[in-house]
Amino acid sequence: MKYWLETLGCPKNQVDSEKLSGLLEADGYRPAELPGDADLVVVNTCAFIEAARKESIEVILDLAQTRRSGARLAVTGCMAERYGAELADAFPEVDVVAGFGEPVAQPVLRPAAGPLGIGWSQVELPTSAKRPSFDLLNLPRPAQKSPWAYVKVAEGCDRRCGFCAIPSFRGRQRSRPFAAILDEIDQLHVEEVVLVAQDLASYGRDQSRGAGDGNVRDDDLSLNRRRVERPIERLVRAAGERAPRVRLLYLYPSELTDGLIDVIGEAGCAYFDLSLQHVSRAHLRRMRRFGSGDRFMERIGRIRERFPDAALRSSFIVGYPGETEEDHEALLEFLEDAQLDWAGFFAYSKEDGTYAAKLSDQVEEHVVAERLGECQELQDRITARRRLELVGEKMRVLVDSPGIARSHREAPEIDGIINVPADRASGTWADVHVTGAVGTDLQAGWVG
Repeated sequence: MKYWLETLGCPKNQVDSEKLSGLLEADGYRPAELPGDADLVVVNTCAFIEAARKESIEVILDLAQTRRSGARLAVTGCMAERYGAELADAFPEVDVVAGFGEPVAQPVLRPAAGPLGIGWSQVELPTSAKRPSFDLLNLPRPAQKSPWAYVKVAEGCDRRCGFCAIPSFRGRQRSRPFAAILDEIDQLHVEEVVLVAQDLASYGRDQSRGAGDGNVRDDDLSLNRRRVERPIERLVRAAGERAPRVRLLYLYPSELTDGLIDVIGEAGCAYFDLSLQHVSRAHLRRMRRFGSGDRFMERIGRIRERFPDAALRSSFIVGYPGETEEDHEALLEFLEDAQLDWAGFFAYSKEDGTYAAKLSDQVEEHVVAERLGECQELQDRITARRRLELVGEKMRVLVDSPGIARSHREAPEIDGIINVPADRASGTWADVHVTGAVGTDLQAGWVG
């Protein structure tokens, strides 16, 4: 029996897929070389925004057409969890709709006549009263093929940002046991560990004092809030004892204390991925988030003061309801001042069940498109300039595969790469001299 697993969405989904692969292989399945060779085709979907849902649907339909006769098609991930029976009813091509913690290889199906009088039109979905068949978060993973790996440290989120539906289907934050995470890192045997979660810096808070309402107030942005070592700091330190490089993705800015800044830099990867979303103070309040451009610049300044070679990334939502031209201009000014190494921009997506979906002052699509283009054009110039400034520098890199390497400045699968001579094996550490820059990528040769 062979399987094909198609993964869409964020790095957290990739971790889920790796664990599903391990589960399937433990059940006797083996990976197929092509979707058409598989007995079971699984799509791990993303439902974060409308564009992600459209991509998931396109992939489902494409694989439904290309799978071989007799192969079963299973849909799991965020769309399965969020839409359940609605998804099953809408796609008679799908044999199994399985939410988190439900098996995809042993479906319970009800036969029904489809448009051609054959097929499966509905699946028997698990009810909320049933306990998950397994804990996906803590399943073992298969051996890694690359010298780096994502490690998910928690599931769910306690925050209630106005634009985000994730808590409605991923649930409240559930942090993994400290020892379980370290055991997984030990078993991965990789050179770089990339810690991920919906709210990474809040790791362990649900275990130590209850989840609370998830909303952080302005005074929590104080510069010296480090009274005791927080769980995330302790985790990063411990991970740094097991891997030469530890990278953190998605940090809520109010959680980035001086203590966490120091721990991140000391763990061998001064890379700060800050989830800012916007910079206008009034607009951030409409988003049900906290902070301001001035506060964020203060944090960025503290980072660069401690680690001058730090790399910074962020993401921003354009066109959230109520965004004025003044708000947009404030964002452009911030981008010019902050000189981030990397930034992503996303058009606001109206999500059912969110606070923002009820707001009346929606921004017109053509205005959103114009603002999106202006932000991206400005950031592209900044990123290109930041990369050119590295020409002539020497840096330590990890070879991902022959000819492709990364320094601490490049997160895997997200940022640019460093092109190097192809005579060093995957997993090799080396010093390079940067000789050129083309767009987001660098050219480099070995030192010595």
